[in-house]
Amino acid sequence: MNILGIESSCDETAAAVYGDDGLKSNIIASQTIHERFGGVVPELASRAHQETIWLTVQQALNEANMDMDDIDVIAVTHGPGLMGALLVGLSFAKGLSISYNKPLIGVNHIDAHVYANFIDETPEFPFLGLIVSGGHTQIIYAEKPFKHKILGQTRDDAAGEAFDKIGKILQLPYPAGPHIDKLSQTGDIHFHKFPQALLEDGFEFSFSGLKTSALYYINDIPEEEQESFLKEHLNDISASVSHAITEVLIKKLGKAIKKTHARTVILAGGVSANSMLRQKAQKMAKKHNVNLYYPKLVYCTDNAAMIAVTGYLKAQRQLFDDIRIKPFASLSDVVKTR
Repeated sequence: MNILGIESSCDETAAAVYGDDGLKSNIIASQTIHERFGGVVPELASRAHQETIWLTVQQALNEANMDMDDIDVIAVTHGPGLMGALLVGLSFAKGLSISYNKPLIGVNHIDAHVYANFIDETPEFPFLGLIVSGGHTQIIYAEKPFKHKILGQTRDDAAGEAFDKIGKILQLPYPAGPHIDKLSQTGDIHFHKFPQALLEDGFEFSFSGLKTSALYYINDIPEEEQESFLKEHLNDISASVSHAITEVLIKKLGKAIKKTHARTVILAGGVSANSMLRQKAQKMAKKHNVNLYYPKLVYCTDNAAMIAVTGYLKAQRQLFDDIRIKPFASLSDVVKTR
């Protein structure tokens, strides 16, 4: 069985092929046009997807040494994400499904981040999952495939969103998360004590206060001194911010391990690439004697390999969708199509 995966939920146009013997191709067309705006512009993202999606799919098929006749199932992201961007990918996948008479599977983008861990590994169920991205921060308990219970999630900003917004305050390029991660590796995590919210409040998260604290911290520095201060202490501030965010994530995850007695833990989402988070997760896993998994860096950010492998796992369980499947912008808008 060979699965063609298509991803277009935000600013990455991606296609991949996954089969019985593993990943055969994984093509990502990144949109650099958004850098000048300091964030993703939805209309520009949709247009870029329209321009590149067919070429991206063709490249994925070529790299896999296949054509559409070799594909058994088409898997495509149908949410959450930018509605216009999702429509491009979903409409294209529907067209392929009709034209080539191939079954269609809609993939939840957040589920796909979780199952990115299955591209190269086989984590055992049940497991705890810490999903950390630009739009979502959650702790889930997965009893079995596609049976997930959300133990807690963010009440406001996601962790990745906090990284990017604080990076903008620090005048770093977008997306700022990778820049803060690199700078923090040579900084002092104790340079400034940023707030760690809701530590005693179950498994819920909140990062908006941290963002505001960083803004006030920088604004309290006299304007004529800010440039030199940031130049001298940017690494230390980045390390302090990274420490505050990752401490909350790891402390909550540790509490979830104690509550559920899970023996397997996975990291997922773009922020799972953060080096400080990985280091702390490794220490936590050793402390609690649990098996820890996280994807290769290329599978942490948005990609189609995670869509294809999730589609493969769903196809094994006959979890197909029909042509009427609809996109959804947020998890609260999920539309059940079967």
